[in-house]
This record gives sequence, C-alpha cells and structure tokens, in this order.
Amino acid sequence: AEGPSAVDAVERFFERIGDLDDPSIFVSLAALQRAVDQARSIDERDPAGSPLRGSVFAVKDNIDVAGLPTTAGCPAFAYDPAEAAPVVAQLVAAGAVPVAKTNLDQFATGLVGTRSPHGTPRNPHDAGHVPGGSSSGSAVAVARGLVDFALGTDTAGSGRVPAAFCGVVGLKPTVGRLSGRGVVPAVRSVDCVSILAPDLASAGAVLDAASGFDPDDPYARRAMSVPPLAPSSVRVGIAGTPVLKELGADDATIDGYGRFVEALAAIVGMVHEVDVQPFLDAGELLYEGPLLAERFAAVGDFIVANAEAVDPTVAAIITGGRRYDSVETHRAAYLLAALRRRVELAYDEIDVLVLPTVPHGARIAEVVADPRGVNERLGRFTTFANLVDLCAVSLPAGVRSDDGLPFGVTLYAPAWHEPTLLTLGASMTGEVPPDLPGPEPEVVLAVAGAHLRGQPLEHQLTDLGARFLTTSTTAPTYRLHALADATPAKPALLHDADGAASEVDHWGLDAAALGRFVGLV
Repeated sequence: AEGPSAVDAVERFFERIGDLDDPSIFVSLAALQRAVDQARSIDERDPAGSPLRGSVFAVKDNIDVAGLPTTAGCPAFAYDPAEAAPVVAQLVAAGAVPVAKTNLDQFATGLVGTRSPHGTPRNPHDAGHVPGGSSSGSAVAVARGLVDFALGTDTAGSGRVPAAFCGVVGLKPTVGRLSGRGVVPAVRSVDCVSILAPDLASAGAVLDAASGFDPDDPYARRAMSVPPLAPSSVRVGIAGTPVLKELGADDATIDGYGRFVEALAAIVGMVHEVDVQPFLDAGELLYEGPLLAERFAAVGDFIVANAEAVDPTVAAIITGGRRYDSVETHRAAYLLAALRRRVELAYDEIDVLVLPTVPHGARIAEVVADPRGVNERLGRFTTFANLVDLCAVSLPAGVRSDDGLPFGVTLYAPAWHEPTLLTLGASMTGEVPPDLPGPEPEVVLAVAGAHLRGQPLEHQLTDLGARFLTTSTTAPTYRLHALADATPAKPALLHDADGAASEVDHWGLDAAALGRFVGLV
C-alpha cells in the first residue's frame, strides 16, 4: 500500500530501544509479534482511513492497553484490562500502533516524575533535573524520539509540566473531549487524557483522531465546533512581572516569558495584563481543600489496605482527603462556582491567557529534600485549568537563560477552543498552522454614545455576533452633541479642535455583519 508503513514504524521502535540506556522510561513493552500483526492489519487497510499510519505511540501506565497490564505506577495495584481504553482504540483505528506503557508519578499524583518504584526517567537535557510529572515517561519518550507521540493524563498539570521540562508540546484538551473510560482516575470529575508530541501539527492530528463523545463515560461531553481565531485578532492576557515574582517565578522564567510575550505582541491583536488571582485561587482548591477527597475516592481504600506498596508522599497526599466532611466539600464547590464565574468574565476581555508553564526549574536533589514543597510550587500556573474548564497547550519557547534547559509557556482558552490554541501556537513556533478552517477576516469598529457597552443600542452589535475588544478614547478633538427627536437618545460625535476625548468601545465583526450594522445605523 502507498504511504508510510505501520510495520516499518514498529520495527524501527524495537530497533531504537535495543540498547536503550534508561530503564525508567517504560514500565512494559508490547510483544513484538503482537505489535507487528497489529501493524500489518493497518497496512492492509485503505490509507485514506488511517491518517496516523506509520506512527507508533506510548501510553501512560494508568491508561488501559489490550495485552499489557495497567499498574498506575504501583505493581501491587496491577490488573490486566479486558480491552483497550476507547482513546487508545480510536488511535489504533486511525493507524497508530501502541508499543509501550510509560512510567509515571504513582497514581498520577505528582508533577516531578520522581514518585515511582520504577525510578525516575532521565531528563534528556540534564540528568540532574527532574523530567516533570506525572506523565514523566511519556514526555521523555517523545523528547528522545523513541515514539511519534504519547498519551499522558493531566489533572493538575501532569501533561504540561513534563512537556515544558523535556522541550516538547503538551496538549491538555477540554475535559470530556476525549473518553476517560479505561483510565485509572485521579480526580475523576476533572481528569483528562493529554497528548505529548514533538510539534503542534502532530498534537493536532492526534487530538482529531482521539476526540469523540463516549456515551458510556459519564463525564464525556458533546463537543462544540469552534473555528479558530486568526492570530491577528486574538486578545491575549498576561501576568505582570510583580505577580510572577510574588508567585515564585525566578529570573530565567521572567526573562523567557518576557521574550515570548514581546514576540507574541507582534502578531496578535492585543496584549494586556489581567488579574490572574481567580485562576490561582481555583487551582489551590485541588490540593488544599475538600476536593482532595475525590483523590481518596479513586484509590484511597487500596492505599489504606496496601500502605507498604505505595510511595509515602503519594500516600500522605491521597489519604489526606479523608479529613474533609460533606459540609466542607459543598462550601468548596460553592467557592469554585464563584471562581469559575470570575474566570468566565475574564474571558470577556481576552481570548487566550499566556503564562509560564512552571515558575522555575527543579533539580532532583531539591525534590528529595522537599518533595511536597517543590511539587506544589511547580503547579502554581497549571492546577486551575480543569477546575475552571479551560483547554491548554504547553509550547517549547526557547531555553532558560541560566542553565540552557528548555523553557515552556502555556496558552489557555475556554473549553473547545483548541483550534485557536493550535493556530496561535503554530504561528509562534514557526510551524505551518494545522489544517483548520479559518474565520472570515475581522473588522475592528469603534463605537460611541448609545452603542457603548451597557447602553441601549449595544444589542445591535451583540445580535450580529460582534466581539467586544477593548475600551479607549478618541483624541481630545471631538465633541458629543445630542440629536433631537431620537429614541432612544443618541449623540453625534463631531470633530472640534477645542473639544475633548470621548469614550469609545472597540468591537470585532466580520464584513457581512459590518454591512448589516451600518444598515441599522
């Protein structure tokens, strides 16, 4: 058959790992003959129906793969799944072959990659630095070119943090976009399968193949079709330097972030500082409040019965969820609802939030000395995403100025806006944007008087799908005059050299909507 061969890809993988010098990347390997047979059946299919043919992938070992045990990083917990998780089955249907299960922070509890009985996967850029977790093996396998992509999971940053430390792309889809069946839960209501890939085009292709509503997953959601915004019209929110410093960002992080934002400002519609406190407050609830009880609901009984088989730090975190009662849990849910609304309102002013993926690096020795403290600090810019219903992608953004290790930034957008993140990210990394339908060119219109936000005629813009951008003023050479016999009351804005600055709102709308709006005026 024409096109890349699945059998060739499988054979290359097993050749690559023949002399692999890091035994901590993979927990188990597919049987060679089984993988070749699976690949051969793919090669015999019509290549038009196999967009991922010629790819091999690895799977975090808390996701079921047929023929391999699922351990969640705890051998005493291991079980043999009856079938593959739907997300894995869909990727096989698209022509990719699963060849290995990857190491992880035990029970997907950690952002460092050091909480595993199988050892710590070696960061390919510096063996003394953590690889990041909990999807440590998946990130390292991609960074070393052993597989074409890998699956991880991401509840608090477990797909984004290792992506940043290993210099790869970490895509955290909208919660519910990919099936969560066949995944050992961490915090089941906000877990999601994540994608580790060498570039955005690969991540986007995997996302397309893996997406789909699973009626047997109670947390699955029917996807909304949201076309990407053109980069030139994207409104970007950023955090100010004082805020970053207060949150523990070191000088190399602030320098890398500043360089990225400066480059971003040259291609997007607008960049301005936003209040990130509601995001951060939501993130703290995941480990510092009653929501921790959901981790105990997932695997707590096993840990209590098998304490000697569990990493002490992991056990302490998860069993800590037992101390909360239902009243505290409801109060936390009310607080989270209020914070989600504040985040929702923040996105009235922006389309994408950009933050460093992590505030600083982390040496293995530092984690050994302070395992919980370092881990908590690494998650300050990631833990909120699923709780406030955002999708995200961590991008490689050069190297740190102090040690030359990879530096990563994360783009955050509301649920279902992955196309905008992929398109904007591709414009920053220099990739050809993914093959996604683009919107019509947007016209920016300034309005005054009765069309300002909150005024009687604002609806003429919103009814046409116009998008509020920002508020500013005219030059100080205009004067407002009241029009006679106008209902509702309307002003006229006229040039006057002795006038004053008048408030105007900027709206984005397509050409057809502009024509209809002018007709209304």
